[in-house]
Amino acid sequence: MGISAGGWQVTSTQALPVSLLGCWTRVAFLSSSLNCDLLLLQHHGGAQVDIYEKLPVPFGLVRFGVAPDHPEVKNVTKAFTQTARSGRCAFHGNVAVGRDVTVAELQQAYHAVVLSYGAEDNRVLGIPGENLSGVYSAREFVGWYNGLPENRDMKPDLSCETALVLGHGNVALDIARILLSPLQLLRKTDITDSSLAALSCSKVKRVWLVGRRGPLQVAFTIKELREMINLPGARPVLDPADFTGLENAVKDAPRPRKRLTELMISTALEKPGEKMMEEQAAAPREWGLKFQRSPQEVLPSADGQRARGVRLALTRLEGSGDSAKAIPTGAVEELECGLVLSSIGYRSLPLDPAVPFDTQRGIIPNSSGRVQGVPGLYCSGWVKRGPTGVIITTMNDSFDTAQSVLEDLQVGVLDVSSSREGFGAVKSLLQSRGVRPVSFSDWEKIDAAEVARGKAAGKPREKIVDPQEMLQLIGH
Repeated sequence: MGISAGGWQVTSTQALPVSLLGCWTRVAFLSSSLNCDLLLLQHHGGAQVDIYEKLPVPFGLVRFGVAPDHPEVKNVTKAFTQTARSGRCAFHGNVAVGRDVTVAELQQAYHAVVLSYGAEDNRVLGIPGENLSGVYSAREFVGWYNGLPENRDMKPDLSCETALVLGHGNVALDIARILLSPLQLLRKTDITDSSLAALSCSKVKRVWLVGRRGPLQVAFTIKELREMINLPGARPVLDPADFTGLENAVKDAPRPRKRLTELMISTALEKPGEKMMEEQAAAPREWGLKFQRSPQEVLPSADGQRARGVRLALTRLEGSGDSAKAIPTGAVEELECGLVLSSIGYRSLPLDPAVPFDTQRGIIPNSSGRVQGVPGLYCSGWVKRGPTGVIITTMNDSFDTAQSVLEDLQVGVLDVSSSREGFGAVKSLLQSRGVRPVSFSDWEKIDAAEVARGKAAGKPREKIVDPQEMLQLIGH
């Protein structure tokens, strides 16, 4: 999923004991901000990290967000595994912060707490028909094919020929690619078996990706676009009128934007080579980009139960570049489709009453990762800055927060004169509440079982999607 968040999933917490002036400085992370952990461990020889995760398994975003056909992106798990096996880092899964243990209790047990729990909700369209059968959020659809436990029972209706994805980001392209990919390619990935079975029966052969603004404002990146253009068995359908004259408009743009736009222009305007032309003519599936259209209503079927199309308002742009605004022109059009996937962004949620939260912006108010008004409390990732950027963006963001923690340790903002028990104190609380944490060695047993199941099916792994099955596997 060209997903823009680093670290893991929305529901984890990390705790870090750091040794300073002869005593351990313990810092708790909510959700795993791996890059933040690494920097603290590397630059503070006495640091010890505890990671708290709601699910029994680590790697949230990498495991449940990255597209199954992007295995190279998942290599970051190797770095975490190496760190988690060290004597200065511990993983505690199956612990939901805010439910099993409060942030205040973590603050008592650790010298500092870092919140890095991402964005576990999705933005709503806010239009009539949004709740009809056949309409799904990108988050739940991605969670479904990636084995996120909360989405394991989802049964998307793929019996229509045309799907519409609202959004022009990497996640939107991921969804389109999964819907249109040849099954022989998906069978070699870690996509879940149930999702693969559903896709094998899919009737979807056309995917439109719709955006409010124009080609110069798309949020996807060139790698993901090139993958779509080169997808076997699927031809791109781009309207030349959308791209005529853009060469001059983009000539002074930043290099990534210029290269991306040039690829769209060449795909729309240039005649493909003879071999590619033959392949595209024979392709059984197709996809396309539609610009300057904003959803007004999901249209119901005759019985009023499910989606049959979307009414779109045509827009014009005011301004230029990334700041351009889409203004309705008053004209509308209807697009027939039986599957609607909303990929318009994610949203963070408040975790605990003790933590300040800006509900308008969906972030924890902070300065360089320091939570406003709460010394010793930090944040990182999407809950810090909002759900934007790609993985490298979040990596740099994590480094920024880690630097703040290190600076506060150095200048004495964090009081480390007294020792804190860290996980010892938290473990006692969890035991009293009947919560059994999952260790990293426990996870490695789950991992081995998934890899073995995958090997039997010719896949890298077959994910276990039921947390109770995971816990039974390790004897919990």
